[in-house]
Amino acid sequence: MTTARATHLVLIPTYNTGGARLLATVREALAQWPDVWVVVDGSTDGSEAVVVELARTEPRLRVLPLPRNGGKGAAVLAGAEAARAAGFTHALVMDADGQHPADRIRDFMAASQAEPEALVLGRPVFGPEAPAVRLKGRKLSIGLVHFETGGDGIDDPLFGFRVYPLAATVRALRGTRFARRYDFDPEVAVRLFWSGTPMRNLPATCRYLSRAEGGVSHFHYLRDNVRMVWLHTRLIVELLLGRWVSVRRVRRANGLATRG
Repeated sequence: MTTARATHLVLIPTYNTGGARLLATVREALAQWPDVWVVVDGSTDGSEAVVVELARTEPRLRVLPLPRNGGKGAAVLAGAEAARAAGFTHALVMDADGQHPADRIRDFMAASQAEPEALVLGRPVFGPEAPAVRLKGRKLSIGLVHFETGGDGIDDPLFGFRVYPLAATVRALRGTRFARRYDFDPEVAVRLFWSGTPMRNLPATCRYLSRAEGGVSHFHYLRDNVRMVWLHTRLIVELLLGRWVSVRRVRRANGLATRG
């Protein structure tokens, strides 16, 4: 069994998740790992109250409230900077909505402990309830990211169950004013790849919970797809203006074949 180290914590950003769902996710994480931090990204539904109450009896559970909603990337950045200040070097980020598998926390932490420089990414294993339209759109995102990184290496750029090396992640996020909302997961993965961070992919189940099960989604079809188009436009332009040279160098250094 993986030994919990003081270098690694679980980081859960949340925005209007609902108290019952958020509490269930936090309890599932605490059952697997002792250090769990919840970043409340300007929630207005009061859902954080149950976690604040739980923290009274769980000394290694910490709740970080942000004054306004800034998006997942902004919440992860705030949590990462606070975690670094507290002496942590790595954070496993998981969504608060119940999609991510808490029972894989220890396996992902073990992979990170074995290779601290790497970004450990989840490769989602979907159940039959996964919406077909979301799966088709995912294939396009995967293809674009493979183009931006010169080939494989990032199996799924949208799945947010990951262990981040905090120093490299903070540098990547501070190097762009984007990657703060729905564009966070793919952009931070690409930028970490570009910086030379090794990529390690592990399978992990992904659940789509119904509303009756407490499932919640803040995905807005038009707004967030426009944001993704703008994301890939930016990355491809940066790639074509010269980034491709460093991409080839990174792929050689990490023993990855280059397309084309």
